[in-house]
Amino acid sequence: MPAIALLAGGSAAVLQLSGALKTAPPLATLPFDLTGLAFGVLLPAAALLAATRRWRVAPELAVPVAAAFGLLLWLVVAGGWSSSRIVLGQKLPELALLAPVMLAAGLLAGADATARRALCGATLVAGVAVAAIVAWGAAFGWAAPGGAETEARRLQYQLAGLAMAMAAALAAVRAAEGRRPCAPLWLALVAALAAAATLPGGRTALGALGLGVALAPSIGLHLAGRGGAAALWLGGCGAAGLAALGGFALRPDLADGLRTLERLAEGGAGLEARTGLWSAALAWAGDSAPFGLGTGGFTIAAGHGERRGLYPHNHALEALAEGGLPGFALWALAFGGGLLAALRLAPRVAPGRAARIAALVLPVALTVMVSTDLGNRMAWFALGLALSLGLEARDV
Repeated sequence: MPAIALLAGGSAAVLQLSGALKTAPPLATLPFDLTGLAFGVLLPAAALLAATRRWRVAPELAVPVAAAFGLLLWLVVAGGWSSSRIVLGQKLPELALLAPVMLAAGLLAGADATARRALCGATLVAGVAVAAIVAWGAAFGWAAPGGAETEARRLQYQLAGLAMAMAAALAAVRAAEGRRPCAPLWLALVAALAAAATLPGGRTALGALGLGVALAPSIGLHLAGRGGAAALWLGGCGAAGLAALGGFALRPDLADGLRTLERLAEGGAGLEARTGLWSAALAWAGDSAPFGLGTGGFTIAAGHGERRGLYPHNHALEALAEGGLPGFALWALAFGGGLLAALRLAPRVAPGRAARIAALVLPVALTVMVSTDLGNRMAWFALGLALSLGLEARDV
């Protein structure tokens, strides 16, 4: 039933990007919760999709999938010795309820061809919509809903930039496939999304856009046996990036009003603040070994109180600091094992499928290593998408 697959893929995309959509005016004023609506549609649609397909599962999925659910269970258990109450109360529902659903949704939506098309199409539309809202805001003012709180605004530009990064990577895949006369139009869309990503201030998201645009099409071209074209694409992306940096270096005034570039020039991509958090996470991981501080306990131990925004900014270090050695081992098996499994499985699927999965996963993969915490649903959905390369769906 194509309608079920379309609903599953479309609602999964909306749920994945709802943070970007509902924090950007005018969508922030919707009379309903977009996340709740998408979740309510996704649950039955995903269940029906699972029940109406025959599934062939590659053995490479066994370890990372088991480790992922094991990690979620361990983090729930680790909440038992956490000193946090507020952050723990926020993260437990995300880890126990939302993360497993997102992991399963990524597996299903990535494996079924119709659901995958809906997912990619909805992601493209959402990214373009967010880019248009950002451009509108650059001209007329783009503030955090309900006030200009620093953390709300930071979250706003991070999510907006990530939505644009995934859309740009998907558009780049379409451009690299070279289907005339549309290829130049796709390239123009990539350029427009990249330009929009320089406006809101998300430095990590801009890097994620560059990573996705450069690598996702190259993966598809390489798997299609077009190694020369893949190298040419990578070289072209590198040249374009260097040309842009050179232009802004020669004419710094061109960056005026481009908040992302201004923040890059001001703060060294935020590395100083992040290295402080990473050092603190490593130190507390040693002090609290072998079982860690407990879920949500890092910010209190590091002296920041119940401020969730000051998490370690690296999933591996967060798993180590809060989940101890068991948490780190399970994280490595889930996410590291997922990466190895995806690399092994990619040559077995169609090049276009592998490239589109890479376009959706790579921007999130970079983000989880320098930003966001383990409660973020986007990371678990991306893991499911990567592992979906080992899942094949057939009609019953």
